[in-house]
Formats: sequence, structure tokens, C-alpha cells
Amino acid sequence: MSETSATLAIPTSAAEVWAVLADFGEIARWAPIVDHSCLLSAQREGVGAVRRIQSGRRTVVERVVEWVDGARLSYVVEGLPSAIRTLRNTWQLDDGDGSAGSTLVTLTSSVDVGPRPPQKLVAQVLTRPLSKVSHQMLHGVDYHLRKAAR
Repeated sequence: MSETSATLAIPTSAAEVWAVLADFGEIARWAPIVDHSCLLSAQREGVGAVRRIQSGRRTVVERVVEWVDGARLSYVVEGLPSAIRTLRNTWQLDDGDGSAGSTLVTLTSSVDVGPRPPQKLVAQVLTRPLSKVSHQMLHGVDYHLRKAAR
């Protein structure tokens, strides 16, 4: 399994960041790489919530596997090419730089394509574009919150 993380200090409260992330079906509102999103489950939040997202011609399903109110959200991505066994994204919110109203937001992507050396190499190669997407997602949340504050 390979992993990549990106972190951004967002100058707003963790509650405000969490409100954006917890509106699970509305990722298309703030994620620049998502063209369309909708909930597939009656459950709108918490472990078991499921959303469908479309990015260009690719459609995937994301299923929440961890939900700690105000602090942590993890989901697995389904519908990727069969070479990818598992892709999991985890959002973590922590106190920022100590100033009031600042939140340190980390997005970690973990990808598993198998245990053999060639598979491990593929996983390492996949972390590069995943890192780019993580930065885009973090900046999307930041931009969305700054725009809402105006």
C-alpha cells in the first residue's frame, strides 16, 4: 500500500470546514475536479453514507467507512480500474497554528494494488496524481469557505 498526504491551514473554524465535508452529497459545490455528485443512500451522513461522483467521463461511488464528527472522515472509492484493489481518502481536521479560527486540514490517500513488486511500483506511480488531486481538493474547500465568507 502506498500513501500520500497533503495539508493546508484554512483560516476558519473546524466547525465550518466540517460542515462542508459533512454535506457528503454536495462535493461538486467545492471540489474543482467533480462535475456532478449525488447521494445514493438515504443516509446523508455517518458511516454507510454513499455518494456518486462524476469527473469528466469517470464515475465512481464513495462509501463512508469512518466518521468522527468535526474531526475525521474516511471513504473508500469504488468503480476504479480493477488493478486498484482499494483507494481510501481520509480527511483529518486539527487545530491550526494556534490562532483562533484556523484549521489544519489533511487529506491522505491510500492506494493498494497488491503485494508484488511490480504492483507496489504501480502504487507509487499512482501517488503522484493522487497528491495533485489532494491539493486541488484542499484548495477547493478553502476557496469555497472564503467565497462564502464574503
